[in-house]
Amino acid sequence: MVKINPEVSTLERIQIIGSTLIKLVRGLCMKPFFHSSRSLLLIGKHVSIKNIQRISVGRHTKFEDYAEIQGLSRKGIILGDNVTIGRSTMIRPSSYYGTGEIGAGLEVGNNSSIGPLGYIGCAGKIIIGDNVMIGPRVGLFAENHNFRDTDKLIKEQGVSNKGIIIEDNCWIGSGVIVLDGVTIQSGSVIAAGTVVTKNVPTNSIVYDKKNKVTHGRLM
Repeated sequence: MVKINPEVSTLERIQIIGSTLIKLVRGLCMKPFFHSSRSLLLIGKHVSIKNIQRISVGRHTKFEDYAEIQGLSRKGIILGDNVTIGRSTMIRPSSYYGTGEIGAGLEVGNNSSIGPLGYIGCAGKIIIGDNVMIGPRVGLFAENHNFRDTDKLIKEQGVSNKGIIIEDNCWIGSGVIVLDGVTIQSGSVIAAGTVVTKNVPTNSIVYDKKNKVTHGRLM
C-alpha cells in the first residue's frame, strides 16, 4: 500500500483517492483484453491502447492520461511490476495502419517509469531494465533511415534497426535522446538534454551533446 504524504490535506486526499478509483475502474474494464495482466491496473483518461492482445502488464501498472500505446509488434509490449507510463507518452513499434515492417517491441523491467511526453520508437527491440527512471520528453529511437544511395529517395531506401538496451538502475534525464544501437549499462546517469549516440559503460555519467563520459560517481 502506498502511503500518502502527511502534509496532504483531507480534501486533497479525497481528490487523489477519487481520481485513483476512476483509473482503477478503467483498468478493471480493460484488464481482460490484454495478453496477460496481473493484479491492479490503473488507466487514466483518454488513454489509447491499440492491439491490446499483444500487450502484457505486471502488477500495479499505471497508464497516465493521454498515453498512447501501439501493441502491434513481433515480440509484443511487455511491462513488469510497478511500471508507470507517463502522461502523453507514445509507444510505437509499428505503423498504426499495419503498413511497412512490423517492429520488434518493448520490454520494461520492474519498478521502472517513463516520464510524461516521452516517445518510445521500438521498431528495433528496446529493453529497459529494473529500477530505471526516465524523465519527461525523453526519446528512444531504435531505428535509422538508410540514406547512402543518392540516386534514390531516402524514404525508398528502407530502414535498419539494432535496438536499444538500458540496463538496471539508470536515470535518464529530461529531454534525453537515445539513438539506435546504444547500450546504457547499469548504474549510469544521462544528464538532461544529452543526445546519446554510443554505448555507455557501467556507473557512468554522460552530459551535454558531446557525450562526455565520467567513469564512476561524481564526488
